[in-house]
Amino acid sequence: MNKDKMKTMAFSNLIGSIIFLAIGIWAWLQTDKFPEIANTYVQASTFPRVMIVGMVIFAVILLLQSIIKLMGAMKPTDPEAAEVGTLNPLKDKGLAAAYLVIILCVLFAALFKSCGYILCAMVLSMIIMILIGKRNWLQMILVSVLVPLLMWLVFYKVLTVNIPLGPLNFLRTLVDMI
Repeated sequence: MNKDKMKTMAFSNLIGSIIFLAIGIWAWLQTDKFPEIANTYVQASTFPRVMIVGMVIFAVILLLQSIIKLMGAMKPTDPEAAEVGTLNPLKDKGLAAAYLVIILCVLFAALFKSCGYILCAMVLSMIIMILIGKRNWLQMILVSVLVPLLMWLVFYKVLTVNIPLGPLNFLRTLVDMI
């Protein structure tokens, strides 16, 4: 393959589509391990599989488009022929923020059980609001505190799902008294 074509958006799309196909296949195989309930049409794996099928369909479309573009149908004026930007977070502040959000989401998942949903969501939402440039501190505090609390309340009272609360476990007792 031409070295110039490897620097194009079409080549990046080709690599991305292959990665998403691999993730889709892996995810489908993981849903085989979900428990099945007898005499029910909708199983625990139904919704994830619908999402997986959608992801795989779009990945195949992107793969085919990329192959067609790279095989010669790409004109120099096509947007896919333009060089891809850098992945260096030192050169692109937006990319650095994206990497930071990915790291924060991993930390959210890692600390979810010990620190609880509400604390993790408060910190995550506050940091993301700072990253996107919000500067109304009253609004930021209200949103980062009230939204996780209300979401937890909906899950706990309406959907009857116990989400870990970590050090805020006393909230469950308070809400049960109401």
